[in-house]
Amino acid sequence: MQQVTNYHHELTNRISPIVERLIHGNSLYQVKLNEEEMIDMLVELFGKFSPEEMQEIKDYDLIKRIDSILILEAISGTLNDLTPEEIAIFDAAVEGR
Repeated sequence: MQQVTNYHHELTNRISPIVERLIHGNSLYQVKLNEEEMIDMLVELFGKFSPEEMQEIKDYDLIKRIDSILILEAISGTLNDLTPEEIAIFDAAVEGR
């Protein structure tokens, strides 16, 4: 159990500064995402990798992966925030009208 706790702590220490930097550098992330929730979700997600697998992921690659996940999290549900008129405009633009 101690090993799992230590690994969770290591993941948190590696992921937290990346998430913090990405969120503070992107106004969309600041509006749409909760930093603590994203860190918790990412620690759980990357916790599925073994410690050895995580060590193999270079920092620049981990940053790219986390940024991609944050983008998906930030834009998912964006259409739900639109009014019916805005949805009609969006639909028309997508259909090329």
